Amino acid sequence: MSTQISSFVSAFEEYEVYASKRHKKQGYETHIRNLKLHVLPYFKDVEDIRLLEKKDIINWQNNILNKNFSNGFNSSLYYAFSSFIQFCMIYDYTTENIVLSVDNFVKKIEKKEHHVYNIFQFRKFRFHLKDYIEKQYFNFIFFCGTRPSEAMALKFDDIKRKNVSIEHSIQRRGKREIDTTKNQSSMRTIKVSWLMQYRIKKLKKFYLKKYGTFKSDYFVFGGQKPLSTSTIDRHKKIACEKAHMQEITQHEFRHSYATRLIHKGVPIDYVSRSMGHSKVSMTCDVYLHQEKRIPSIPFLRLFL
Repeated sequence: MSTQISSFVSAFEEYEVYASKRHKKQGYETHIRNLKLHVLPYFKDVEDIRLLEKKDIINWQNNILNKNFSNGFNSSLYYAFSSFIQFCMIYDYTTENIVLSVDNFVKKIEKKEHHVYNIFQFRKFRFHLKDYIEKQYFNFIFFCGTRPSEAMALKFDDIKRKNVSIEHSIQRRGKREIDTTKNQSSMRTIKVSWLMQYRIKKLKKFYLKKYGTFKSDYFVFGGQKPLSTSTIDRHKKIACEKAHMQEITQHEFRHSYATRLIHKGVPIDYVSRSMGHSKVSMTCDVYLHQEKRIPSIPFLRLFL
């Protein structure tokens, strides 16, 4: 048995420092926040980590299951907890990863759906957006399939004519710091249409008029500073209400891109690469069977 004694709380404080050096900033903050919210409160009174038993982990799992989180979130908690205990083993606070000695959460039956817009619904939604920059932001996600955090981090430096380099993402809340993309596969170059190139050029002129100058390190969607997530969501909600449409999330505009291309017969491997997925199977699992289209609407005028 380990000769070092550490309480759960003190070991966790050390783990925060350890993990901050080994995770991307955004991933680190999510990782630590989830542990602080859903693991630390349950074990904060444990004075010696060596005394943790299987029944303690099972009881913790039962507590989490009562909160009715998704299967994916439960699994992420399990592995986050396991990573912390693995750290404790490295520091000789325990000799066994007690979390891994208990099976992962039992999966419940989930019906996963992605709500998406077709091209006519998107144009109707876009018509009711009043902010010009936000309109181009949604154009970019819907027609290029980037993650919202990738679009928000995009700068004019990242664009060379029809080639757009996706190399960064941004914290959608908090300090809004720029970070690398979600993973290595997410770093990619996408080709945009002549119409999207034209829209980007118009944004340059928009900022030149607004600021009296233009710099290549301006955010494509925001100018001197990135768009505010909460402001976008508020304006999105207003546009949907005016259009009498069911609202979808910002990320579901990305889902709309994938669904539209797949239904047009575009090869799945192309869709997967353009979205920055690490495996084609991921694209298949998410988009081939799970999308739910918003009910069709009558023929609309086509607004650019």
